[in-house]
Amino acid sequence: MNRLFVAYKPSGISSNQLLGRLKRRYKIKKAGYSGTLDPFAKGVLIIAFGNHGRLFRFLNKTPKRYRATLWLGAYSPTLDIEKIESIHDTEPVTEERLATVLASLTGELTYLPPKYSAKKIEGRRAYALAREGKEVDLRTITSTVYNLSLLHYRHPFVTFEATVSEGTYIRSLGEMIAAALGYEGALSALERLNEGQFIYENEAPLDVKTSLGIPKNRYNGTQQTILLGQPLKRDDFDLQEAGIYWIDNGETISIIEICDDGVRYLLNKVEAC
Repeated sequence: MNRLFVAYKPSGISSNQLLGRLKRRYKIKKAGYSGTLDPFAKGVLIIAFGNHGRLFRFLNKTPKRYRATLWLGAYSPTLDIEKIESIHDTEPVTEERLATVLASLTGELTYLPPKYSAKKIEGRRAYALAREGKEVDLRTITSTVYNLSLLHYRHPFVTFEATVSEGTYIRSLGEMIAAALGYEGALSALERLNEGQFIYENEAPLDVKTSLGIPKNRYNGTQQTILLGQPLKRDDFDLQEAGIYWIDNGETISIIEICDDGVRYLLNKVEAC
């Protein structure tokens, strides 16, 4: 069964555990997800059954929106409540100061990702090395915070909402907010509200044709050429600029790349539902 849908992961389980539950419920063997959520986090998780996992990289998944609660004065090497090691008393701050700090952290940010993250170092996940007590040497990353707003403040807990580019670490963003206020801090709650256009709608199947984040193109040759996977010519497309496009075949779609040296299939005859 090929299917694409949005599930909602509760806090307290891993993304893999949720996937296992879904596979058992739907009696499916081949399945995957896009965009891992930490065990303590909850929220939307895009799920693919069958061969639809091949579509993940073409979906309209950005920007992403999160709601998080930051615990000022709490120290955790994981930057969340998984490994709280100490809690220090902190003085309350004004909401005006909080708003100023949040405004200062919008735009393009360059920072180190958390040591307890899924980033790979010489083939191993950073969190695996960190849990073994080994040195974790990560490179800085750059991501964009499009919007950062204060939702609620009751000292020492700051609840905020962030709209960000793909690959942003909200735990690191919480750490930066706390540091700007002169404190340590860790997230006590985290929820992903959406990934691009995708929100939770009771696991309803997604329409592949309206889920893609790449432009549609039109092939002016015979449809049979594409359905048989035969060679394609650049001149036979409405849009001939180099790039990745999807083609509507009716009940299926094809994804092609137009390059300087011709046209190649990236995916072909993918079910549209």
